[in-house]
Amino acid sequence: METEILKSTQIQEAADFLAQGQLVAFPTETVYGLGADATRPDVVKDVYAAKGRPSDNPLIVHVSSPEMVWEYADNSYKPLAEKLMNAFWPGPLTIIMPIQPGKLSKAVTGGLTTAAFRMPNNKATLNLIKTFGKPIVGPSANTSGKPSPTLAKHVYHDLHDKIAAILDDGPTKIGVESTVIDLSADVPTILRPGMIDSDDLLKVIDNVNSDHHKVSAGEVPKAPGMKYKHYAPKAQVVIVDDVNDFKQAIAEYGAKNVPMGVMATDEILQEVPENVSTYSLGKDVISASRNLFAGLRQLDSQNVQYILAQGFSDEGHGAAYSNRLNKSAGNTHYKN
Repeated sequence: METEILKSTQIQEAADFLAQGQLVAFPTETVYGLGADATRPDVVKDVYAAKGRPSDNPLIVHVSSPEMVWEYADNSYKPLAEKLMNAFWPGPLTIIMPIQPGKLSKAVTGGLTTAAFRMPNNKATLNLIKTFGKPIVGPSANTSGKPSPTLAKHVYHDLHDKIAAILDDGPTKIGVESTVIDLSADVPTILRPGMIDSDDLLKVIDNVNSDHHKVSAGEVPKAPGMKYKHYAPKAQVVIVDDVNDFKQAIAEYGAKNVPMGVMATDEILQEVPENVSTYSLGKDVISASRNLFAGLRQLDSQNVQYILAQGFSDEGHGAAYSNRLNKSAGNTHYKN
């Protein structure tokens, strides 16, 4: 099929594709998602096929209002969940809760009795879900394991001819996926860090566990991004944790006589030799998070074999950046 690029105002056209059982990529404030009717198992399975995604990796259910959640989720979790919804929705927070029996298929939940719900902070997508009238699943709209898409052209690169349409609303504002909190645990637990951190959550609820659970080989993950390799370009990413090591790291990898690239803040890039491909992460960890996936894709398109990427502290907002960068690098760090 030929993938159509729709303007952000072409909501009805996008909703019609969803109603026909087609796949439509949609914008959010974090990354672009791959949308399908969350109530149709046959269509949801097409999402896994288009992405090449493992079937035990659950999908996030995107809604246009908190009320839509309670058609599917266990209402006994409503008091706690609504504290979070009132504080952070629409926004980059995904909430995992047990669901009412038989309300969502195993294709959505990965066979679990819980599901993940999110109300994205993007006007076009909220209008799309309202117009469609039902929730849509929305994993990142990329080939499974590759850097997530923050532009419509990233989606097209990975999924053209595999999906019906892409609703183009320009670059995403945050650039890394939502925080995932599991309310079904004994203590509300962050399963995936994002721009909403534990300090933000503790302003709203009494207790949060931020020790990220490690998923074993035979375990079904409760949230995306916990088990399988993610965010990886073809090039080997190497994290440079100390900015003072960049000069030596560039010299060492340059001596390999293969193409290399550097992703760092503007201050660091001023010292990089002109023959080295570069991508600016901006000035701080917030801009670095927004630019991370686009930078990995851009340098990969230049066929570099190594990407030296600047590391940041994993405290606060740096937790999301460090989580995604470590996964993209396979935890490979430069050692002086």
